[in-house]
Order: sequence, then C-alpha cells, then structure tokens
Amino acid sequence: MNEYIQSRKSVRKYDMQHLSNITIQKVQAKIKDLMPLYPDLQYSIEITDKTKGVFNVKAPHYLVFRSLEQNDEAFANIGFLGQQMDHYFHEVGLGCCWLGMAKPDLDPDDALPYVVSMAFGKPEETSTRSAQEFKRKALSEISIGSDVRLEAARLAPSGRNAQGWFFIARKGAINCYRKKAGPILSQVMNRMSAIDMGIAIYHIALESENFIFRKEEKVPDNKGFIYMGTIE
Repeated sequence: MNEYIQSRKSVRKYDMQHLSNITIQKVQAKIKDLMPLYPDLQYSIEITDKTKGVFNVKAPHYLVFRSLEQNDEAFANIGFLGQQMDHYFHEVGLGCCWLGMAKPDLDPDDALPYVVSMAFGKPEETSTRSAQEFKRKALSEISIGSDVRLEAARLAPSGRNAQGWFFIARKGAINCYRKKAGPILSQVMNRMSAIDMGIAIYHIALESENFIFRKEEKVPDNKGFIYMGTIE
C-alpha cells in the first residue's frame, strides 16, 4: 500500500511563521496540476492566512475550496481534489488538516460558493503515525465483498472520524455509497459526507492501476446510504 496512506496524520499544531514565497508558489503550481473527479464542474482553490469558525485550527496558511455547483458530485469533487493536496503536503514535509466548520474571514463578491477549508504549514508535531494508531472501523462494518483497495479507503480521514461511507466490491468494481444524514443538521452533514466520500475515493485511486469513476444505472440498494458512483 502507498506509504502516504499508511502513515498520514492530520496536523493541528503549526509553526505560525509564514512559508517562503517559493514554497507558496510551489503550492499554487500543484493546485493548477490537480486532477478533478468531475472535470466538467467549476471550482476554485485559494490560499489565505485567515479563516474563522468553530473548531478552527490556528495555522499560517489555509486552502479555501469553492464550487459553483452545490451538490453531492461537487462536494465529492472537492474531497477528491483536497486529498491530493493532503498527499502533496505529506510528500514535501508540511502538515495539513481538513476544517469542516471553518469558513473564509473574507468572502469576495465574485467568489464561488464556499465549501470547506484546509489548514497547512510547517508542523510543530509529528505528521505521521503507525498503522496501530489509526482508529477506524473494521472492513466488515464499511464494506461487502473483497478488494485489496478497500483498506486504503478504510484508512481515509473523515469529518469527526465518522467514516460515513460504504463499499460493495464485486467483479473488480467498487460501488461507493455515502451515509444519508438525519433531519437534524442534514444540510451540513450531507455536505461533509459527500466530501469524505471524495477523500476515500482518492485513496482508492492511489491504489488503482487504471482508475475510472462513473455512475452505473443498476447497482445494489443500500438502505440508509446514497449511491455516489462506481470505481472500475
């Protein structure tokens, strides 16, 4: 399995000194090189040094993810893109952390609708962990069928570590489902659940020789979950 998947950790303590201009330019270049899950959707990723909100992590920099569309596909797209940045930060020795309850300190009039943020910077704590330190549900709780890539999805991060996803593996394909939220806070929780789904799908993509994601017309029903798509 990819080393990043086996050892990544969300970082919540940072050196508050701003990163060099060269480092920020490299981050901006990486943003332009990301592969979306849904190429036709319009999105933007900005770098800022200020956000606000509940459970906001203090960091020198933040990524602000926005999307014109506000639906399951758009939110999963943001999760897929953001986890690529998580991967990049890990590779270059920086730390990062998804911030589901944060929002931009300033919101320009011409900006796309806000989705989610990610803190990043030089970590003041370890940015890796051992496999034994992961607190995750067993594969039997989140999947049916056998596919070696499901372990990569199991280790993916999620909002409040809810792991609100389910996978049905059969004949080399993986059907992906997100948990449907209840009536209380359903708008927020459904958004976060779809973002988490995109994050898990990226982990599966890292373990796939040929990654294809699309919606199938006929898939097994999964009570309490919403079908998001199938990985070929």
